[in-house]
Amino acid sequence: MEDTRTTMRQMVDRLNEAADAYYNGQAEIMTDYEWDALFDQLKKLEEETGIVLPDSPTQNVSADTTAGEKEPHEFAALSLAKTKKPEELVKWAEGRPIWLSWKLDGLTLVVTYDNGRLTKIVTRGDGHIGTNITHLADGIHGVLKTIPEKGHLVIRGEAVISYEDFEKFRMESDENYANPRNLASGSLSLKDVQEVKRRQIRWIPFTLVYSEHEENSWGGRMQWLESLGFACVEREMIEHPDLEAVNDTIARWTEKVTDSRNPYPVDGLVISYDDTAYAATGSVTGHHATRAGYAFKWQDESAETKLSYIEWSCAASTITPVAVFEPVDLEGTTVRRASLCNISECERLGIGGEGTVLSVIKANKIIPKVIHVRKTEGQFIVPDVCPVCGAPTRVHESEISGTRTLRCTNPECPAKELKKFTRFVSKAGMDIDGISEQTLARFVNEGWIRSYADIYRLGAHRDEIAQLEGFGEKSAQNLTEAIEKARTADDTRVLFALNIPLVGPDVANRLLNAYSFTELVTMAEQAEQDDLFASVDGIGPEKSASFIRWVKQEKNRRELDDLLSEITVRETERAAKGNLCEGLVFVVTGDVHHYKNRNELKAYIESQGGKVTGSVSGSTSFLINNDIESTSGKNSKAKQLNIPIISEDEFIARFAPDAQS
Repeated sequence: MEDTRTTMRQMVDRLNEAADAYYNGQAEIMTDYEWDALFDQLKKLEEETGIVLPDSPTQNVSADTTAGEKEPHEFAALSLAKTKKPEELVKWAEGRPIWLSWKLDGLTLVVTYDNGRLTKIVTRGDGHIGTNITHLADGIHGVLKTIPEKGHLVIRGEAVISYEDFEKFRMESDENYANPRNLASGSLSLKDVQEVKRRQIRWIPFTLVYSEHEENSWGGRMQWLESLGFACVEREMIEHPDLEAVNDTIARWTEKVTDSRNPYPVDGLVISYDDTAYAATGSVTGHHATRAGYAFKWQDESAETKLSYIEWSCAASTITPVAVFEPVDLEGTTVRRASLCNISECERLGIGGEGTVLSVIKANKIIPKVIHVRKTEGQFIVPDVCPVCGAPTRVHESEISGTRTLRCTNPECPAKELKKFTRFVSKAGMDIDGISEQTLARFVNEGWIRSYADIYRLGAHRDEIAQLEGFGEKSAQNLTEAIEKARTADDTRVLFALNIPLVGPDVANRLLNAYSFTELVTMAEQAEQDDLFASVDGIGPEKSASFIRWVKQEKNRRELDDLLSEITVRETERAAKGNLCEGLVFVVTGDVHHYKNRNELKAYIESQGGKVTGSVSGSTSFLINNDIESTSGKNSKAKQLNIPIISEDEFIARFAPDAQS
């Protein structure tokens, strides 16, 4: 029995350590697949022996430990019981109507409203006490400041980052997060609201915990939240939840995951009773409320295969090991390779050389992952030179997580510029369809891309590209055609694509509203002062200096001249389209409803000869705010200065009559 207790102690420690890393933005030390398997093994041992250690994860809610002021929850945020068997969901449903929704993979936040105003945002913490992060409200999309409901309201939702926004953040920053959940978790520990906002965290409500609104239907409650302006979790009702209906619904939602129709990371599905009064009658077992909901996690299909070799893929500052193995069929596709993340993960798994026997899954139906090494053959060898440039490598150990990664010592290694190439081909940049960051990494590792212009010379490698795994003749042809199509591009796209520090789409537009592309480059090259463009509206000395310094660097000019020999820059018409806002200065605040977003409204004002600034001052003509009675700082300042506050509808009536429906 003592040996069993020792084994359980080791299992609990491993699970808790992995959970801590999972919830607190640290490097992953165990896959979800491994965690679930070990959790189930521990739970079975507890049931067989009757031994349950006090800190067992089967009895405690895994907690985020976000730094900040602690706040007790008004209603305990307990976790859901989990299953991988549809039959158990059917049994749990008891024939009652249920709702199925995404189990979003982020960080749970509890948001409270009183008198129609946001009063607090608290992380889940351990389910009973969380961290108050209300100060970050402006940085979290989806959290409304005011709502048209005056009672007490408590809503639980998930803070998530879409795959697209995650890749964009990785591309534009030097920070190395493992996945969107990891980034979301780490971001909510920051103090800088604008930095949090840059990471595009979106809060998606998944249940109404409490309200004074009389509604006993879970679906009705979610619909009511949406009527208040919230964008709630996607959901579907199963009125008669027999096994066939549950299986069919799960199959449809699984398809949404595998074909990437859901933009946010998920790690399963949640079912909830439509009858919320009945759901509230359940008891609490361990750390689960028995009728509050049930989580379904996919039964990952695994396959055994043999390692062919380790490919070392150099991207940004890290050289990543990739397992290339004998092809296996998983989730309806053929899988031949899977990232091994870093040296620490290879050592943890026991990766060897050719012939090593691996177990592989597609985590959450999407990402190929090595989960187990059944038999190690040969040795795991870490290369001492970079596969791209041949410079010496070094092993870097993170001071925070202890994770060991391989890095190239050459500061000018082309692979370290992967992020800039990714931005260059992106939709906001040159919009070259079909070139992902992964594809660019392969081309860089093959030695075909060293500069922007080289992307337009990939046609010379068409036959070689067709031979690459995952390509073929058709893909190589499509890629060649996409590159040719992108040889002519608007000046704003080109300027953004060049990766000039501080020059995003808005700055590019402002500079090109003042000067042509050729004028900008020529003037910057000849500029004697860094603040040459500081007088351009919205630029200022810092952005002006950044642009001029970039142009003056010989390496950048050579690369730009080389690029211009391959592409045609299309000068776009910058003249104002009208004069309805001429001579007027506007400030826009709060949400907009008629225009897609504030940027679209801003673009219209500027096209009509007006200006948009970020703060209210004596020169402001109008403050546009749909919440005219708001007591916000901008509204208060406008009232103090006797500046008119108008709604979006009033603006349209006065300055955009053609937009009225």
